[in-house]
Amino acid sequence: MPARLSELNLNGTGSCASFNFRRTARAVTSLYDQAFEPFGIRSTQFSILVGIAKTQPTSISALSDLLVIDRTTLTRSLRLLKKQRLLSVSDRSTKRQRFLTLTPKGERTLAASLPAWRKAQDRFVQSLGADYWTNFRNELEKLAHIALSLEDSPAESEPAAIATH
Repeated sequence: MPARLSELNLNGTGSCASFNFRRTARAVTSLYDQAFEPFGIRSTQFSILVGIAKTQPTSISALSDLLVIDRTTLTRSLRLLKKQRLLSVSDRSTKRQRFLTLTPKGERTLAASLPAWRKAQDRFVQSLGADYWTNFRNELEKLAHIALSLEDSPAESEPAAIATH
């Protein structure tokens, strides 16, 4: 390890919530991505299609809030889904909002991919146990609300300045 790095105190970084959630999310995402591969979509796109299907027509900002995705990232994903002709984006309304709806191709893709999602979901839940999954999913929802509330509230103390020499 370089001398500069050996001086860093990295104790506790392995228990970082963000690191562990992202690591787990990548593993779970990979499982679902394999299921969706025959349909030409990824699990992140499936989630967007489901979100639109459940709330359409929906504004981009409402979908962003529902999926807890920042608007810039969501806009990039929507651009690809629109290019694939899976969704349509309205012109701006009088309130300067644009609304999303699934196209017929998007509806067909979602309908065709749902059995693959159910199979992946069932395998995952059976591996964990249904009761464990239900309790854990409730805890995940609680953690999401906590993280969002912490994001909205100011930090109690300012972070230490970063040395630049």
